[in-house]
Amino acid sequence: MYRKIERVLSPPDPSWVGNGFRTHNFFPSGYRISRMMSPFFLLDYNSKIEFNPSDKPRGVDVHPHKGFETVTIAYHGKIAHYDSAGNSGVIGKGGVQWMTAGSGLLHKEFHEEGFQRSGGLFQMVQLWVNLPAKYKSVEPRYQDIRHEDKGKVAIPGDGGTCFLIAGELNGVKGPAKTYTSMDMFDIHLKKGARFELPVKSGFNTGILVVEGNLKVNGDQKAPTDHFVFFRPDNSGDKILLEAPEDSVVLFLSGEPINEPIAQYGPFLMNTREELEEAIREFNTGKFGTLE
Repeated sequence: MYRKIERVLSPPDPSWVGNGFRTHNFFPSGYRISRMMSPFFLLDYNSKIEFNPSDKPRGVDVHPHKGFETVTIAYHGKIAHYDSAGNSGVIGKGGVQWMTAGSGLLHKEFHEEGFQRSGGLFQMVQLWVNLPAKYKSVEPRYQDIRHEDKGKVAIPGDGGTCFLIAGELNGVKGPAKTYTSMDMFDIHLKKGARFELPVKSGFNTGILVVEGNLKVNGDQKAPTDHFVFFRPDNSGDKILLEAPEDSVVLFLSGEPINEPIAQYGPFLMNTREELEEAIREFNTGKFGTLE
């Protein structure tokens, strides 16, 4: 009945991305499950950290991307996005920035200036979502998804709310436009909640415990800041989440992209030749300009 759990992953030792993001990399480098979580290639989790006020920008300066999408989810604090396709935006608590790099662009992201100057609690997730070969050269696009724009499904027994970023549940759809089938849910569980989530056949599935503690499938404990990786098979068509205390969970489930992967730094392609082409394009200015 329930999809079997492969492993519960403790948060890897943190490392800094730029000077604004202290992240636990669950995959691919933290634990090599990236192919078993396809189409999700990378998960960087910035667990809760308190930043002091600063007059200096905090974040990651201009860098290129090609062949995939970045999805940034804010839980605390504010993040500002800029790219060479002319897109920009700021997200706060509950907001999502979904950037399709596609054929290639330049990108930078920083703590929003007001938050940088005031400081405060910061917590976020960034995902890299792979694109199939036929979409790796699509035009870049940017989706700014506010918390209030997410789809909403009530959890039975007044147990909280499942907010849909992408995918569908109980006839409700999330606002994100995706190139492959996936479910990405921001789940807020009240103490005592019990929630059964369907898992589509053949989809790779995992959950990140952002807040609180969970029991998964009846007996497996999943503490705060841990990632539960489910078997990449059809061992079950649902998972059970039980919340001994108020909890927040990021649910990821997607149709795998069964294609070769070639990755170098900020480029995610299918072959070494395509990586070399991406590097040439970047070096010759084809990704545009961004100050």
